[in-house]
Amino acid sequence: MAEEKNMSFLEHLEELRKRLFRAVLFAVAGVIVVFIFDTYVIENIIMAPRRADFPTYRFFCWLGNNLGLQDQLCFSDANFTLQSTTMGGNFSAYMTVVLIGGVILAFPAIFYQLWAFIRPGLRKSELKSVRGIGFYVSILFFLGVLFGYYVLTPLSIQFLGNFAFADVEVNATILSYLKLCSSLILGTGLVFQMPVVIYFLAKIGLVTSEFLKKYRRHAFVVNLILSAIITPPDVTSQMLVTLPLLLLYEISIRVAQRVEKNKAEL
Repeated sequence: MAEEKNMSFLEHLEELRKRLFRAVLFAVAGVIVVFIFDTYVIENIIMAPRRADFPTYRFFCWLGNNLGLQDQLCFSDANFTLQSTTMGGNFSAYMTVVLIGGVILAFPAIFYQLWAFIRPGLRKSELKSVRGIGFYVSILFFLGVLFGYYVLTPLSIQFLGNFAFADVEVNATILSYLKLCSSLILGTGLVFQMPVVIYFLAKIGLVTSEFLKKYRRHAFVVNLILSAIITPPDVTSQMLVTLPLLLLYEISIRVAQRVEKNKAEL
């Protein structure tokens, strides 16, 4: 550990190069896995939110029937067609799917490589307080990805795909469809890292639990703005993002309190 801390600048650069190279290798491995199962991924994951039998739609339909609303909460297939307007459109869409899918699949390993570069510079007491961070970061990321995929993506597709403007039909490009899906899924995966970010900010003294409590109302406004940025312009999607963000903010306050308690005990 001591030798790692006393490395020269060039040695740090070499270590960073190795870690980044390994992270890229893990990403490539994830891409290969998605490439092998490309048909399943495209048909049963990427295109699934367009179909009425998607789990989210079936849940809403079941909920509506149990609430006595008959079929008012049931969804039909998304009312739009996908097309490619360039010669390389389908290939670009395919590469987008395998690249983003590979990165999501390999996220824990990629994060571990980045964390392994930072970890030697921490003291023993600091290492003890961040034990298991890779697990928590990965769990939060995948929870965000699942939330984006099963909640935000299908509702956004239904809203945008069925939104009527005169007699204009929606004929979306496959790349615009993938951009919508990937931004929602990756966006929520990253936003769900809020407690981890607050933890490190609290460790270096940039934020405190009292600060977070004092500006809770301001944070609510910021959450609304952030929700509006990463979701389509419909109130339902924005509120669905705002609610977990508020929960994560409250969790972040508890995280900051835990950091302050640990500091006081040292």
